[in-house]
Amino acid sequence: MSRILPLIAAQAAPRLIGDPLGAFETEVRTALAHQPDAKLVVFPELHLFGDGAPDQQRAEALQDSAEPLTGPRIKGLREIAADLGIWLVPGSICERGEGGQLFNTQVVISPKGGIAAHYRKIFPWRPFEPYDPGHEFVTVDLDGFGRAGLNICYDAWFPEVTRQLAWMGAELIINVVKTTTADREQELVLARANAIINQVFMVSVNCAGPTGRGRSVIVDPEGHVITEAASADPTVLTAQLDLSAVEHVRNNGTAGLNRMWSQFRPGEPAIELPVYQGRIDPATWTPVLRSPRSSA
Repeated sequence: MSRILPLIAAQAAPRLIGDPLGAFETEVRTALAHQPDAKLVVFPELHLFGDGAPDQQRAEALQDSAEPLTGPRIKGLREIAADLGIWLVPGSICERGEGGQLFNTQVVISPKGGIAAHYRKIFPWRPFEPYDPGHEFVTVDLDGFGRAGLNICYDAWFPEVTRQLAWMGAELIINVVKTTTADREQELVLARANAIINQVFMVSVNCAGPTGRGRSVIVDPEGHVITEAASADPTVLTAQLDLSAVEHVRNNGTAGLNRMWSQFRPGEPAIELPVYQGRIDPATWTPVLRSPRSSA
């Protein structure tokens, strides 16, 4: 049974720290004009946290801008999502942790205005980023559509992250990105590779120029590019993702051939992974696909 998720991925230049949220709401409404029936709208990493400071002052600017998830910035974003009746990923935000940490946190806000999920970036891009690492993998149930896994920029370079999210039932990985460097070319390969080896949709949304390298991309569970931005120019990507395709590909194989999640047979021994101090257990290898029914 089809589960069509109309989605917008907005490749946009970062907004300056402190810009009024009313301007961002206008930006969201403008994006929605490209696909008025969209249920999920995604912006790039740290979209609301652009700054014109020299590099040596950027960390200070980000520290000063950080708020807890109960702060006024999130309150305003929740109101925008509720007013528009959409699932909103406003990129990621600078979150002030309870212990004073600085987290790069991806937030998913539901059409009812609730914080449906938040994910703290596990792999900050070191040594360049000032963030403290998170430690929890996070998925979110998009009411009636499917399950999404949360993922920020450099996380995509660590295949363990996407694999863990797939194990947790993610059918779609939302990878928000702020790549300003020459390695965007490699990230496009990783987006397709992560989709292929986990048989999931990948949505990798980078910021536009002149700050970012753009080239946002949406990939299906077999690694085919559904749509992409050809340049760093501001672009609104739209797609109608049938999340039931994940189950179809896993049952029938990538290119009708490869069914990695069905690799093991009952009773086969576990494969030890000594570097990870863990194992692949055939009894728990295959993820359970679930169709969520409620939202925050």
